[in-house]
Amino acid sequence: MTSRPVIDDLSSFWMPFTANRQFKAAPRLIEGAKGMYYRATDGRDILDGCAGLWCVNAGHCRDEIVAAIQQQAATLDFAPTFQMGHPLAFEAASKVAAIMPDGLDRIFFTNSGSESVDTALKIALAYHRARGEGQRTRLIGRERGYHGVGFGGISVGGIAPNSKAFSGALLPSVDHLPHTHAPEHNAFTKGQPAWGAHLADELERIVALHDPSTIAAVIVEPLAGSTGVLVPPEGYLQKLREICTKHGILLIFDEVITGFGRLGKATAAEYFGVTPDLMTLAKAINNAAIPMGAVAAHRNVYDTIVNAGAVNGIELFHGYTYSAHPMAAAAAIATLDLYAGEQLFERAASKAPKFEAAAHALRDAPHVKDVRNLGMVAGIELESRDGAPGARAYEAFVKCFEAGVLVRYTSDILAFSPPLIIEDDQIEQIFSTVRKVLETVK
Repeated sequence: MTSRPVIDDLSSFWMPFTANRQFKAAPRLIEGAKGMYYRATDGRDILDGCAGLWCVNAGHCRDEIVAAIQQQAATLDFAPTFQMGHPLAFEAASKVAAIMPDGLDRIFFTNSGSESVDTALKIALAYHRARGEGQRTRLIGRERGYHGVGFGGISVGGIAPNSKAFSGALLPSVDHLPHTHAPEHNAFTKGQPAWGAHLADELERIVALHDPSTIAAVIVEPLAGSTGVLVPPEGYLQKLREICTKHGILLIFDEVITGFGRLGKATAAEYFGVTPDLMTLAKAINNAAIPMGAVAAHRNVYDTIVNAGAVNGIELFHGYTYSAHPMAAAAAIATLDLYAGEQLFERAASKAPKFEAAAHALRDAPHVKDVRNLGMVAGIELESRDGAPGARAYEAFVKCFEAGVLVRYTSDILAFSPPLIIEDDQIEQIFSTVRKVLETVK
């Protein structure tokens, strides 16, 4: 790969979710990637401990995916999917549907997780209107939930900094369940906590408060990632499913992070044995090679909306110019074939015990107040500095990068979600590097 010169002027790019002045004063720039590694502009290899942004599950620049994109770019660069179609859109949808839980086999393509969430919320509202209950407009999210950055997503989301600047323009008729993080009961849990299933009963209180006939959907992350890896208590998701079914409320799982192998199964729904009515997907759907997302809808939801009107009428006035973009679809097909051919979901399940042990070995490291994990996801929460929340984790993040390992941080939590091709020695490298860094952080 030919190296390009480092750009001296960083001022034009307004970086997302970044302290721009801080970053541009001391930038961390990446110019290449392959397999488990990024390559920094100074020539160093950086072991990817978080699959980019939870998304490069098959590893970087996989030849099969690259070839599929190159061939598609030379064959059909773009085709609209409004009143038209191209074969790869239908093939990609069929491949996604084939690994979804039973019944979730109607696939609406988007271009990101944020778009998937807003799409799922609109589908939920359209579903109830189509079945004659248009008064069901209330949406229930959860504290500390992350559902992207669209107005729908930040409305049902529960991370205050993401919404406070826009609070005057959020969706009305939204309420939130309490989060499930309870370190006083569950610190240093390996896998699902035993305490906390009763927190799902708060949904009954919310239902009674607002009247079930007004509630359209409940949306949760089966495993919350961006807020700092919150693992659901045993039985919690099952209770949510039972309550939603009881009151005719749609249950939406936001699986933008957990979809496509992160927990050792195709979806978290499969892992937990709980099937939602709608599921949002993105990130690893095509190994993040081309922007793409999707909503997997239960056949009953699809049929209710599609069969409600005249056969020649548009059933859902919603979509995106780039829905099922030909190159994104080609990448998805190649990626799904790669997952199956290399049995990467099964591989993730086999590596999870090693990953868990390595993460929890940091229990006695400096500043560590909690370690939690499930599948190929782990979070290490640090004690915050007095008057400077987040500063300690940020320093650890920077020092890990300088030491050749990329980790994620949010507040004072370090998060780990490596590509599923990771080897045992690379797992050890990630967590041994974190230990060495924490021994230098004050």
